[in-house]
Amino acid sequence: MFERLEYLREKSNKLPMRPGVYQMKDKTGHIIYIGKAKLLKNRVTSYFHAVEAHNAKTYKLVSVIYDFDFIVTDTELDALVLEASLIKLHSPKYNILLKDDKGFSYFRITGGDYPRITHSFRNDDPGSTYIGPYMSAFTVKQTVEECSRIFMLPTCSKEFPRDIGKDRPCLNYHIKRCMGVCRGCITKEEYGGIIKQAVDFIKNGSKESVEQLTREMNEAAEALEFEKAAKLRDRIAAIERSANVQSIRSGRDISCDVFALSHNTGLTAAAVVKYRSGQLIDKENYFIGDEYESAFIMTEFLMRYYENGREIPKLILLGDDSEDNTLLEEYFRSLSGHKVEITVPKRGENLVLTTLAKSNADEYLALRVGRTSREITALQDLQKLLGLKKIPVLIESYDISNMGEQTRVAGMITYKNGRPYKAGYRRFNIKEVIGIDDYACMQEVLRRRFTRLLDGDEGFSEKPDLILLDGGRGHVSAVREVFDEMDIDVPLFGLVKDDKHRTRAIAADGGEIQVNANRNLFRLLTEIQDEVHRYSINYQRKKHKMSQYELELTKIKGIGEKKALTLLKEYKTKQGIKAASVEQLMETAKINRETAEELYIFVQNTF
Repeated sequence: MFERLEYLREKSNKLPMRPGVYQMKDKTGHIIYIGKAKLLKNRVTSYFHAVEAHNAKTYKLVSVIYDFDFIVTDTELDALVLEASLIKLHSPKYNILLKDDKGFSYFRITGGDYPRITHSFRNDDPGSTYIGPYMSAFTVKQTVEECSRIFMLPTCSKEFPRDIGKDRPCLNYHIKRCMGVCRGCITKEEYGGIIKQAVDFIKNGSKESVEQLTREMNEAAEALEFEKAAKLRDRIAAIERSANVQSIRSGRDISCDVFALSHNTGLTAAAVVKYRSGQLIDKENYFIGDEYESAFIMTEFLMRYYENGREIPKLILLGDDSEDNTLLEEYFRSLSGHKVEITVPKRGENLVLTTLAKSNADEYLALRVGRTSREITALQDLQKLLGLKKIPVLIESYDISNMGEQTRVAGMITYKNGRPYKAGYRRFNIKEVIGIDDYACMQEVLRRRFTRLLDGDEGFSEKPDLILLDGGRGHVSAVREVFDEMDIDVPLFGLVKDDKHRTRAIAADGGEIQVNANRNLFRLLTEIQDEVHRYSINYQRKKHKMSQYELELTKIKGIGEKKALTLLKEYKTKQGIKAASVEQLMETAKINRETAEELYIFVQNTF
């Protein structure tokens, strides 16, 4: 691999400082990644220097690159357009391709004199008209139900005009949920007009529908068609009532697409929420896969999302910034023919919209990785609060527990993806520190832990993303000395309790960070601190009991502290010693039969 990297570095150093597109290839010559660059030399050389510092996905990509090609362009916009075209042509393995295992949903308007509006997963009926596609089947079904209720459309299985006047009307007619086509209450022309209004409602939302129906109502009133005007008035009222009770709705008359990302366990998901005339009309979720930097993912995602002819609105809101919003605005303007604004809201109602999209992305990713959105959100909040470079997937926490100088231990617990990871739990006996000194004990434990890591011990082979000590700034400062001495680069903080033994704050080198206001984060940190305390104190109590057993055994003539300790190490518990035979006791403790028999009688009667 070293020789290959040297070749790639040397080749990339010869690239021009101009915009362009680069194509990474594997050992078979297949294109595995396509990217654009403002300056080709700077961008491509970055792949092959400081390889160890790359994230997991980039590191994996670099490990299979055997060569690359490039195309120089006049401008960065040209490079962006060319990149999109080449990705569409080659579908490289390491580009975001927005593959999704869900089918599309459509609004289906059947043919004939009395068309119906239904939800469909297919668009292959030549006699029907379709609106779509939409990714959210739920949204389509909900809108179909809304149309049926507002416009009093028939939802029964009767066929018209065949069944007009043949049977009694259904319940929907009597409760004014159906216009009563089966009773012959409405002409074919009137029915067609109502279907047209319903289709306009689907396409344009409630605001434009109300405006159009209001114009028709006024025209009917002026023509003295008061019955028709009254029906239109009722329909307008139904639309307005529907809009007022919708819970998923922007407070303004806004049309935009909202994008947000969610990261966890080294994976990424994205959500797109679409608003038209202030109403949420669709939501889509995408599983991106391996995690990249947020700005890179957002840029790639936006490019892939709009490349298939989707409607590009005039406003696009992002939960995370892209690599170059201005360049994307120019590109989307060339595709759509109108001005496009891309922005990352920091406050106000637009921030509410990106927060909703972020919540959808969190929920979707949580479902995919088997975690709750609360756990994902807590880890993301912890990353932001502590200023970490990445989400702390692997967290280790340490606590010292003692009962006098004879019983001093430490517990190490591990949380993985926001949950206890019992395979990563470890226990330590304090061996070097004399006296009661929590700071020195914590230093000994962390020094031993990372010595084992550096020595390649499989039981300590995973390097944590974050270490939390059960203690304040003093504990953090003490362990920081060990980290500086051993050149350990792992984020280090303490967990501080209040007078009610609840987690109050995070101790850092420069002070304390309050966590009470963040419920999810507070819950996670309290859970970690309680768990490490439980684990260490249970081990301390077990050790204390063992030391008491040891003292009991030394009452027997011929059994000293060393032999008693040997017995406890071999048999672990008093029940284990009790189950041993005289011969086994003789062999384990290296004692004569007389002493072994006395020991056997003692443990049978005492333990």
